[in-house]
Amino acid sequence: MSTRTLFRSVSHTIAPHPDTEITYEADCLGCQWSAEPSTDAAAVDVECLSHAGRSNHRGFRRIVTGFAFVVRDGEDSVPTPRVSPTPADG
Repeated sequence: MSTRTLFRSVSHTIAPHPDTEITYEADCLGCQWSAEPSTDAAAVDVECLSHAGRSNHRGFRRIVTGFAFVVRDGEDSVPTPRVSPTPADG
């Protein structure tokens, strides 16, 4: 008797996690200065411009952090938690 392998294809999509926001950060390439992380990209840019004006440092590393999850076609797009919530005291 022989064994057979069956492959099937399932479509997936990737989506932003609905319970999180994108965070923006920036680090100066000329010194140890860092912008305050924010969900507002423009606020981080203004901090970089202010630092450049004070220090004449013109290079920055910009960091954008977001969380995503993969959804199979036909499944609910909101992920279910893997850990049960802690019961309330009382």
